[in-house]
Amino acid sequence: MPTRYSGSPDEIRSLNAYIALMRASDSVSARVHRHLAKVGLSISQFGVLEILHHLGPLSPRDLCSKLLKSSGNVTLILDNLEKRGLIRRERDQSDRRMITIHLTEAGDALIAEVFPHQVEAVRADLSVLTAAEQDELRRLCRKLGLQER
Repeated sequence: MPTRYSGSPDEIRSLNAYIALMRASDSVSARVHRHLAKVGLSISQFGVLEILHHLGPLSPRDLCSKLLKSSGNVTLILDNLEKRGLIRRERDQSDRRMITIHLTEAGDALIAEVFPHQVEAVRADLSVLTAAEQDELRRLCRKLGLQER
């Protein structure tokens, strides 16, 4: 549904593009993450497990940066993952202020089981686009994401 705003043609075009982008993002996200509910993971919890699985142990600050989430939000996510035994926090012995987040065996096993389903869901959802269109979508999203204001 396009905007009902009656501004300049440039404003209307920008708003319509934004609305289409947000609707597509929400729709794709809902479809590709649907399987996470079966294993009791939120999108953010999945993100933490996936990052740790592929990058190894990280500080909460690094996780915040990778997830684009606030420290308070990441703390809650980590608390819930720790309660489930999927991650553990380890204090640095030389600097007790420093904490590193590690996957537990259970966390590694869960992400190893779930990640292939995620990859297939993304592949299937984006298969409506040609390879060239997927490359162009990535290029345009990157351009939008990296702009500085």
